[in-house]
Amino acid sequence: MSSSTFFMPSVNIMGAGCLQEAITALKGHGFHKALIVTDAVLSKLGVAARIQAQLAAEQIASVVFDGTQPNPTVGNVRAGLAQLRAEQCDFVISLGGGSPHDCAKGIALCATNGGEIADYEGVDRSAKPQLPLVAINTTAGTASEMTRFCIITDETRHIKMAIVDRNVTPLLSVNDPELMLAKPKGLTAATGMDALTHAVEAYVSTAATPITDACALKAVELIARHLRTAVAHGGDLNAREQMAYAQFLAGMAFNNASLGYVHAMAHQLGGFYDLPHGVCNALLLPHVEAFNVSTSAARLRDVAHAMGVDVAGLDAEAGAQACLAAIRQLALDIGIPKCLADLGVKEGDIPLLAANALKDACGLTNPRRATQADIEGIFRGAMTA
Repeated sequence: MSSSTFFMPSVNIMGAGCLQEAITALKGHGFHKALIVTDAVLSKLGVAARIQAQLAAEQIASVVFDGTQPNPTVGNVRAGLAQLRAEQCDFVISLGGGSPHDCAKGIALCATNGGEIADYEGVDRSAKPQLPLVAINTTAGTASEMTRFCIITDETRHIKMAIVDRNVTPLLSVNDPELMLAKPKGLTAATGMDALTHAVEAYVSTAATPITDACALKAVELIARHLRTAVAHGGDLNAREQMAYAQFLAGMAFNNASLGYVHAMAHQLGGFYDLPHGVCNALLLPHVEAFNVSTSAARLRDVAHAMGVDVAGLDAEAGAQACLAAIRQLALDIGIPKCLADLGVKEGDIPLLAANALKDACGLTNPRRATQADIEGIFRGAMTA
């Protein structure tokens, strides 16, 4: 057997009301001034100001960069880095979901390694650890607060770059479900399906291990049990907390077993059309896993079981088909659009999207290898309901 390495932040604080505990813990690190990387919405809602007040109570200064876009860009990273340097910040706090976390990772990595974030596209391209990063999560989906993945849109090439680098792993992650209570239904649904995609792709990955398997299947179980409630009743603290644990478990799984063609393809849709990543994943997941059935039927049957499907008496093939049906039903129940055409994806763009997806998939661990024709076929299958 080959060796494996397990990556995650050294400290992860979780549970309702844990934010203050995390802020207090920062004082012990000797930090002086934080750049809080967030988006305009959280800034306007006063969440960033609340963090600043809690930091000030611990004698830690801070400034806010709220220029992160929903799909953070090279330009966002550049602007945040300029503010960090001008304000002489010695650490970074990311506040939000995947977009602020990824933008903050780009800023922190360039702060110590120099250059542009595009210089680090690929796997482990940096030479030095990033500036210390504390990731405060407000959504239950991307797990970017605890991973070594950083996804940045290159607005010139209209693609999403994947930076997979141990040096972008945050120092500390914070998941306080009280910060997730106000999230709208659409965002809750999209991020929840993102977490499900992480878990499924990690479970069928060629790099899966017993550790990632356990994390992935538990994540699937929790998502199937609690996502519908979190979407329908956003103020249900238990559902929010269980989804926070689910997305974190899914992050532990894919951070170490990696991902597959769903993400490679979703990155291209997001970069080209500026679409929500979780929605793209939700629409592509059953189509990609249908492609994987020939190599991963038994594993997909396990996923169906974790989703609560009675697979007793079903062989691997039938169990896999039950898995695809369960994924589609969950997406339908929480209001995910039915097909890519509903998102404005154009048939004529598919060859370019497929070509870029194959390039993006080079370092991923999909169980069945695809040609460009295969990827184009998956895209076309997802175009209609």
